[in-house]
Amino acid sequence: MKIESIRLKNFKAFRDAEMVNIPKLCVIVGANGSGKSTLFSVFGFLKDALAANVQVALSKLGGSRGFHEVRSRGGEGAIEIEIKFRERSSTPLVTYFVAINEIDGRPVVEREILKYRRGSSGQPWHFLDFTMGEGTAAVNEMAEVEDVSGLDRERQVLRSPDILAVKGMAQFQRFPAAMVLGNLIENWHISDFHINRARPEQEAGYAEHLSTEGENLSLVTEFLYKRHKHLFDQILAKLSIRVPGMQNVESKVTEEGRVLLKFKDGAFEDPFLARYVSDGTIKMLAYLVLLYDPKPHPLLCVEEPENQLYPKLLWELAEEFRLYATRGGQVFVSTHSPDFLNALKLEEVFWLVKERGYTRIRRAQDDDQIAAYMGEGDQMGYLWKQGFFEGADPV
Repeated sequence: MKIESIRLKNFKAFRDAEMVNIPKLCVIVGANGSGKSTLFSVFGFLKDALAANVQVALSKLGGSRGFHEVRSRGGEGAIEIEIKFRERSSTPLVTYFVAINEIDGRPVVEREILKYRRGSSGQPWHFLDFTMGEGTAAVNEMAEVEDVSGLDRERQVLRSPDILAVKGMAQFQRFPAAMVLGNLIENWHISDFHINRARPEQEAGYAEHLSTEGENLSLVTEFLYKRHKHLFDQILAKLSIRVPGMQNVESKVTEEGRVLLKFKDGAFEDPFLARYVSDGTIKMLAYLVLLYDPKPHPLLCVEEPENQLYPKLLWELAEEFRLYATRGGQVFVSTHSPDFLNALKLEEVFWLVKERGYTRIRRAQDDDQIAAYMGEGDQMGYLWKQGFFEGADPV
């Protein structure tokens, strides 16, 4: 999956903002409060709305005020999210649009559209089009249709207008377009890793993918060791290079049925438990486990990966994110680190600027001065520190 553009209207600080030509590795910088976390919360919001409904998603994001806290202050009308993406580079451009409003104190999906564009001209074909819980969904596979008149649409009524139509239609194979989108959103990963959640022993169990906060790190490490030893060996090799003296990591089940992580340092005979190793070691292991997942997430979001890591490691971490993106998963990263930025290409960086209380999105590649300096061999982090990112000066 590759998201090519995002348009937001009335979504918190994004009163009316658009982000276009998004690369496979997309890095966001900006001053505190400029909206970096808010941009990532768009993905979390859609995932929560798909798992439950927009009422639940708005409550998780906006608390007790829900819709009114998520809608931009002073904004009127619906909250709008539009994402354009391709499932693969060879597949048509897909647009997913959802507008959420409030009626009689209750949030509703005012409009929801899923449309495909075949070729570079002509009108997109609507595979899903719903208004207030009622609409149509196409039962055709995209490859089966030669002309828009060949779309076979079925009319459907949802149980409630606060449910995403793609949630309902994605449950049935006869609505393949909706099923593809639902599967992609369901497998997005928004990382909010907490080191203290990853340290304690875990109840014995089974986990294939690292969780949002990383509390199942020991279970996923055990899974990789038993089921994907070649990936586990790659992780261990990279960890031993980046953490001097580290020889081995193992996941051990205790007599009480709990799973714990043990780290072997070559200077000591006995391994250490996770609670005794450094924050940086735990975090580097967690990122490697996340990035060497045998089934990469179609979208991976990571906030400020530089925390607790030695600055010299950030260049290598940026390359790991880039490699993950080439294996099929698009990566969004936010950062405050000049060292991390120094490892990036011109086209990979965007920055956020707050103006009159609202956020707009700028692309480094569109700034002639930044592009010229990068063309002469300068590095992104140094330019950021020197104030060339107008409105995002870290000083």
